[in-house]
Parts: sequence; C-alpha cells; structure tokens
Amino acid sequence: DVTMVSFTGSTETGRLFLQYAAESNLKRVVLECGGKNPAVVMNDVDDLDQVAQHIVNGAFWNMGENCSASSRLIVHADVKDELLGLIGIHLNDWKMGNPLDPDHKLGSMVSKSHYEKVKSYIDQAKAEKQSIVFGGNTEQDIFVQPTVVDGIKATDTLFKEEVFGPILSVTTFNTIDEAIALANDSVYGLAGSVYTSNLRNAIKLSRAIRAGVVTVNCFGEGDITTPFGGYKESGFGGRDKSIWAHDQYTELKTIWIDVSES
Repeated sequence: DVTMVSFTGSTETGRLFLQYAAESNLKRVVLECGGKNPAVVMNDVDDLDQVAQHIVNGAFWNMGENCSASSRLIVHADVKDELLGLIGIHLNDWKMGNPLDPDHKLGSMVSKSHYEKVKSYIDQAKAEKQSIVFGGNTEQDIFVQPTVVDGIKATDTLFKEEVFGPILSVTTFNTIDEAIALANDSVYGLAGSVYTSNLRNAIKLSRAIRAGVVTVNCFGEGDITTPFGGYKESGFGGRDKSIWAHDQYTELKTIWIDVSES
C-alpha cells in the first residue's frame, strides 16, 4: 500500500531503499543521504576571524553529526596558518560534556558503536602520523574532542569518507580552479560554503561546486522556503522544504476527453 518513501540518512542505507523498492511495487524513493561538504576559503576575505567562527560552527555543531556539516576545509595557502590559529581560539569556547549543561556546546556521540567508528578515524590519522592540530583525544568512551587534521590530500580517507563526527580535515590550494577541483572531488554533493570578498569569485565558486546548497560567507542550510537536497551519492528524486518539495509527493495525470458530437 506504500507508493512513495522519502528517506534521510546514510548513503549506504539509502541504497537499500532502492533495492526494497525494486523488490516490491516499484515505489518512488526520494533520498537525502550523506555528505562530505567543502568549505572553500579564498585569500581575499576581509574578516578571517568571522570565517573561523563559521567554520567551527559548521564543522562541530551537533558534534558534527550533521549531513551538511562543513567537514572539509579547503583553504588558500596564503591564509591557512592564520585561519587555523583563529579556529583554535574559537574552539576554546566549545566545551565538551553533559549536553544538558548550558555551558557545554559538545555532547557525546549518539551511540557507543558510532563513537567507535568516529574514534577509528582519529586512530588511523595517528597511525599514519597525520598532523592533528587540535583535539585528537576521546573521553569516557563516548566523547570525541573537536579535532582538526591538517595536510590532508585528496587521496586520504579523511578527505573522502563521511565521518559524521567532530573531525575537520584541512587541505590547501593556490588557485581558484584547484579549489573547485578539490571541492568536487567527492562522490557526495549535498552542501558547500564559500568565503570570499570578491563577487566574481563568489559566483564562480557557487556555480561550479556540485552541491545542492551552497552558502556564501556563512554556514547554513537555508530555511523552510528554500529547497534542500543533494547531487551524486548525496541523494536524488526530489527536494526537502520549499514549494519544490511538493513535487515528490504528487504524480502527474493526463485526462483526455472526447467532447465532439457524433
């Protein structure tokens, strides 16, 4: 009796819904799945401190357990060191602990099994001697510190796989075309953000990044009036929110009537 399913979750589970639909009544499936979202920072930004605040919020809000989290920082080499320093300063305000305590901005992972998954990425980074700039530790077998890992290449696991936790990878670039290539070097295409004071760069990056939502000089997901959804393995079939979301719950019908006299 079910003719349509809208699913939000991991890409791995989204694939199963397509399988189930094929095995049953060919129900329509709309998928909003994973993301590995880039935050591109140009070297022409006016206020790096404000950018740092957006990056920290985008990467670590809700412990990074957010499909549209800014999990890949793609930053111009000219401003990388200064930006990382500012990120470290703002991380001091993100205290970790019981989420019912209003002084804490970071709580625990959603489950023990997910904690183990997120921890495994940190363990791998340490084993590969990658540069952990901030964080890198866990507490009480359920808390993961907000972690920033520098020097990540496009071939590295932290660049490619969705962690769904408080880990931010950092990759540098020198030209805008290189930044676009890095941003799009992913099977995902859910969201992205761009930080620049140059209007031409803002438009070029926003148009070129293959993602369903791109924000400029801020982190966000829009509001109820704006469509939300992704490209590639981040999902397809429709959009959440806005008037566009109505399409996925309706079907077209043609009624042809002969009214001629005969």
